[in-house]
Amino acid sequence: MAYVDGFVVPVPKGNLEKYREIATQCGKVWMEHGALQYRESVADDVKPGKLTSFPQSVDLKDDEIVIFSWIVYQSRAHRDEVNDKVMKDPRIAGMSPETMPFDARRMIYGGFEMIVDL
Repeated sequence: MAYVDGFVVPVPKGNLEKYREIATQCGKVWMEHGALQYRESVADDVKPGKLTSFPQSVDLKDDEIVIFSWIVYQSRAHRDEVNDKVMKDPRIAGMSPETMPFDARRMIYGGFEMIVDL
């Protein structure tokens, strides 16, 4: 069964186009190195909850928007192989949290083993 890396990121609305540019570049690199899918989505119908929500998960500020992203791989081993190549790629290696158009400290991410794939 496939493996997925998932991300939730708070992006200042004024930086959305810069984020899109960087995400497009990153997506091309991940795909070149073997990722099966690379998706970036901007919040459209995401409201604060009473206990939990996407906005609360990243401590969303008034001038920010939530980005929900995922990358699909064949397996966790395949993910590790692809990410090893990506991190060595000079197009990615020069990026750092300080150069990102968002507060990387509030990004939520993790790897997930898929249990349903229809």
